[in-house]
Amino acid sequence: MEKLTWVLWKERELLEGLLFRLETEALVMSSGRTRWLPAAARDVEEAARQVREMELLRAVAADEAAAGVGLEPNPSLRALVAAADEPWSSILAEHRDAFSTLSDEIVRAADVNRSLISAGLRAAHETLLDLDAGATTYTAAGAVAVGVGAPSFVDRSL
Repeated sequence: MEKLTWVLWKERELLEGLLFRLETEALVMSSGRTRWLPAAARDVEEAARQVREMELLRAVAADEAAAGVGLEPNPSLRALVAAADEPWSSILAEHRDAFSTLSDEIVRAADVNRSLISAGLRAAHETLLDLDAGATTYTAAGAVAVGVGAPSFVDRSL
């Protein structure tokens, strides 16, 4: 059990780091300062990779802990909580609750990031449509109104 609890602590730290990086990525996207967006995205990917690696270690440690309390391999944390003696049962229950909270926060942060990415893509698409010779505005129904296009200047340094 001791090895499992150590792995669970490490995994919680990594999940908190992933959450931090997701929130940092959201701040970068919402600031409009796209210079740091690739670095923020790399940070998120690296944090996710580290979590995946720790999940493998957790699976091995959980199998060992399961064998120690008479459970089958690949137990859930809930099953380990039920089968373990104190103080391990309380410690594992605390980890389970923390993982549940962190998972919810990570899902919400990832949803926010997806929304920001979608909004950015929509804005870029609308800008590109505006550069089209015939697309100058939208109708009340939301369709592109085709008319005489005004000259456009494109800063290609972006």
